[in-house]
Amino acid sequence: MEKNKNIYLDHNATTTVKYAVRVAMSEVMAEPLNASSVHSFGRKAKKYIDEARANILDAVGAKGQTLIFTGSGTEANNLAIKGFKQADSIVVSAVEHISVLKAVCKGSGGIVPVNDSGLVDLEVLKRILQNSKGRSLVSIMLANNETGVIQPIGEIASMVVGSGGFIHCDASQAIGKIDVNFNELNVDMMSISAHKFGGPQGVGALIIKKGLEIDPIIVGGGQEGRLRAGTENVMAIVGFGTAALLVGKMDSALRDYLEDQIMSFAPEALIVGKEVSRLPNTTCVATPNMPSDTQLISYDLAGIAVSNGSACSSGTVQESHVLKAMQLDPKYIKNAIRVSIGVDTLKEEIDAFMEVWKKNYNNAVSEKQAA
Repeated sequence: MEKNKNIYLDHNATTTVKYAVRVAMSEVMAEPLNASSVHSFGRKAKKYIDEARANILDAVGAKGQTLIFTGSGTEANNLAIKGFKQADSIVVSAVEHISVLKAVCKGSGGIVPVNDSGLVDLEVLKRILQNSKGRSLVSIMLANNETGVIQPIGEIASMVVGSGGFIHCDASQAIGKIDVNFNELNVDMMSISAHKFGGPQGVGALIIKKGLEIDPIIVGGGQEGRLRAGTENVMAIVGFGTAALLVGKMDSALRDYLEDQIMSFAPEALIVGKEVSRLPNTTCVATPNMPSDTQLISYDLAGIAVSNGSACSSGTVQESHVLKAMQLDPKYIKNAIRVSIGVDTLKEEIDAFMEVWKKNYNNAVSEKQAA
């Protein structure tokens, strides 16, 4: 491992734009492409968009469904929650992305708790659905961005559909790491984001089951089937569609190697959600007496990028709402960091991270003994 090489281990925040994606985007960048125009340039733009839409629907097993391009996964979540008018109440889990939690208006149908492994309490959800008046829209993410914990969406969807309700799933963190199939999950809506699996930032999508009605939250022109006004970002959409052609899944070998190294060195450390199904690239680890903010500084000084949770909450001093919802001991919550591996991450980079981690651990032990 060469000295002074920066190591990026924050792929759940954003990941590297793939080479083929950059090439495809550069090829359309210089062209005056507006899909709303009726001339040849407009038709060409529309063709690019339609091809990307088909590629993405195919990649996530959603052939025959509707896909609306948005400016981000956050906007897709907002559109699903605020634009859907057929439900009488909205039910969300306590560990949803902040873009879902903040989109829910007062008087919602309820917040479903999770257990200490991060899984949704299905019995509570069942009671909420049984006691709800009218039809509920339930929003549960497929995989958590902080812990990597994967929810049993198929089982949840069966409960929701059986109650006469609707289900939205934020799958932004799952694509490119595990298999994602819209039709097999039996969800009504799904949010995805290009920059989580090798596409560009600034473009996302909401996939909607064919025939389901939704109102726009951004109004103006008639773009995206009159469901999302504004000139489409053709270059980003082309990148999104190209990334979809390359989408695969990851294995957990490198993550497991990292976690084995940590636990062999510090048995008192906690790997959050270790006993349940998780994304194969995500480790959320907390060790007593190792404050996350202190750790992050040391990693950054060493040229290593990790995080202490969601990038959407960076710069704040608030504790993770996800870990609090799991009711973890405060000694873990304030010490948690997230390491998220990419498809090109090397074992040598994990070893370099572990060198700094072990120094932090030894310093924490020495400080505790001296106190």
